[in-house]
Amino acid sequence: MRKLTRPLLFLLACLVYAGCSSTKSLKPGQALYTGAEVKINPDSAGKIEDEKQVKADLESKTRPRPNKSILGIKYKLGIYNLAGEPKKPKGFKNWLRKQGEPPVLLSEVKLKYNNDVLTSYLISEGYLQASVTGDTVVKDKKAKAIYTAVTGNRYKINKVNFPPDSGVLTRIINQNKEKTLLKVGDYYDLDVYKNERIRIDNDLKENGYFYFSPDYLIMQVDSTIGKNLVNVTVKVKDIAPDAGVKPYTIKNINIYPNYTLRRDSALRKLQPLQYHDFNIYDDRNTFKPRLFDRLVFFQKGELYNRRDHNQSLNRMVNINAFQDVRAEFLPVDSFKNNQLDLNIYLTPLKKNSLTFSVTGTSKSNNFVGSEVKVTQTTRNLFRGAEQLDVSVSGGFETQTRGTSLGRNSLSLTAEGKLTFPRFIVPFYKPNSTTAFIPKTIASLSYQMLNRGGEYTLNAFKGEFGYNFKENLYKEHNFNPISLSYISTRFPSDTTRTRLFTENPLLRATLENQFIIGSNYNFTYTNQMETNRRNNTYFFGGIETGGNVWGLFTPTNNLGQKTLFNTPLTQFVRLEADLRDYYKVNRNVTWANRLNIGYGYAYGNSTSLPFVRQFFAGGSNDIRAFPARTLGPGTYKVPDNALFADQGGDVKLMLNSELRFKLVSVLYGALFVDAGNVWLRKEDPLRPGSEFKLKNTLNELAVGTGAGLRVDATIFVVRLDVAFPIRKPYLPEGQRWVFDDISFGNKDWRRQNLIFNIGIGYPF
Repeated sequence: MRKLTRPLLFLLACLVYAGCSSTKSLKPGQALYTGAEVKINPDSAGKIEDEKQVKADLESKTRPRPNKSILGIKYKLGIYNLAGEPKKPKGFKNWLRKQGEPPVLLSEVKLKYNNDVLTSYLISEGYLQASVTGDTVVKDKKAKAIYTAVTGNRYKINKVNFPPDSGVLTRIINQNKEKTLLKVGDYYDLDVYKNERIRIDNDLKENGYFYFSPDYLIMQVDSTIGKNLVNVTVKVKDIAPDAGVKPYTIKNINIYPNYTLRRDSALRKLQPLQYHDFNIYDDRNTFKPRLFDRLVFFQKGELYNRRDHNQSLNRMVNINAFQDVRAEFLPVDSFKNNQLDLNIYLTPLKKNSLTFSVTGTSKSNNFVGSEVKVTQTTRNLFRGAEQLDVSVSGGFETQTRGTSLGRNSLSLTAEGKLTFPRFIVPFYKPNSTTAFIPKTIASLSYQMLNRGGEYTLNAFKGEFGYNFKENLYKEHNFNPISLSYISTRFPSDTTRTRLFTENPLLRATLENQFIIGSNYNFTYTNQMETNRRNNTYFFGGIETGGNVWGLFTPTNNLGQKTLFNTPLTQFVRLEADLRDYYKVNRNVTWANRLNIGYGYAYGNSTSLPFVRQFFAGGSNDIRAFPARTLGPGTYKVPDNALFADQGGDVKLMLNSELRFKLVSVLYGALFVDAGNVWLRKEDPLRPGSEFKLKNTLNELAVGTGAGLRVDATIFVVRLDVAFPIRKPYLPEGQRWVFDDISFGNKDWRRQNLIFNIGIGYPF
């Protein structure tokens, strides 16, 4: 650590020195530009509304921007000066200079240009009598620009006039004027006027006015009526072209499902297949014609409308069958009538593709390993845009630390998934008209896990269900049929007896079992709205096992419901995950998560099956504790335990993380995690494991730490280091361990510091 600290301190000292001497390299007569300051109505006692925000907005619009700085240190300029003038076109100094930033000089400041920009901005915000004047101040080779803004009073809307009803177009505008964004009493705002033109344009597009444009509307503002009020008149420009002011209907709908530029002329000469309102030009019968009933919402003879246009495009893109989608609307007879031909050009994706991936893993439970995966994708399997994915993967893990050093684990997985771009429901044909394609998904998988020659676990799983996006924010997943069968083989009865004797908890994990049930998940998110100050994510899920099948399956001599002489697991499992992302400013985000889960086992089962239990600890959970080692309750897994997987029927987890930008794609984080898992009923082998609501807060584990993230948008690599500050397995009154923290103590670091490497954010 000492070897690393000294170079870092030296580099920091160099940057501070270079930043402090930022004017040293300037030539005579030059001055370093340090930024702009805006003064609003300095000679007036009155203040404008939101003066602080207006001042910040005005300062952000000045150009040029000064050299970047952190805590007042112009670090990029410091790097530039530290490198000096390179003597060679290549080399370290040349590279270092490119990482820096040349000085921004006062001579680059254009006062008149900035005056005009700031004045224009104030006028657009309703200060119609505003004026801005700029000046510069130079001291010790450093200069700043000072802009004085005299705003005058801010104008409000007194009255809004819409065009008189003189035809179909103006009638549509008047029919929707109640939705206007121009409200009497609101401040004059140029952006609102622009959005009002777009709103009117959208209304007209929904009624056939394909060639209309917001530019054909003008907002006439009369500010001479006095009392700082304006009258606004909405008018269609007299110079608007004829094509823009008449509605259009759809005449022919021509679809080219297997289109390429090379075959363009040949396809147009084909005799089309007439299917409903569509003319399909495809001599290779690439897709079944009925597919386009679900993709194209237009019908012959109807008025053009933007809703059908957008929904058709979205569906053709989201179906994942085409690499290129293009819709072309052409006027029939060169604008002489009011009809459009719709030509849809679709270029399919390759029917077959093969992907290969290699993954390296490093887990917080001291296992490292790798996995190789090969996936074969077959598209348009039954000529209805279906997709079949078949994958095979194999991997290994080995334990590098802990009581079982060198223990190996081998796995082999095979999975097949068939996706239909429609609902398949017996005796019912649901019809979806949203922009998103509903899907029916059938999957079958098998996994073999060999744990160091001690046992071999075989897991079979089959599911049939539906995926449906209600809109951009809401998504539903419903699997009415979900079947899992878990079977375990041991090298010998002796090995089986030894494992269960050393760790009785393994019995619940490794006994043969059937899980047959249903599950439903709901997801809501508005994270795609990046302009929001606050974003939310919610996931809720319910899963049942053995409910219906338990009514029909026989009972063995132990009173257990069985299927093929294997106990049937019976349970209900609920989970909710709520996340909130609050943008403190452009470079700082405060992220929070609440994750709760509850499982109720009945009939054959006293607790949730191991593969459906909740776990705590690990890189995406409570990061100060190794994966799956926390709980249940106040129980602590022995240090010499053969396996540390500690599951529970109840889970409570809270995370809070402050994320901030450091430089370029490097981000930092400070976080606190809290939570635990419990069993619904006490396990005599794990004292303190029972969930009791009154003891919940007293049995929470708490950890804290810091992290670095490389966020390159397309991928995120994460390194977190965390340590516990509350250990629930200690005696009451001793669970907070602040007094034990000792970063300088090697033994404390070895026992408490947990390093987590991950891909993507933890939540």
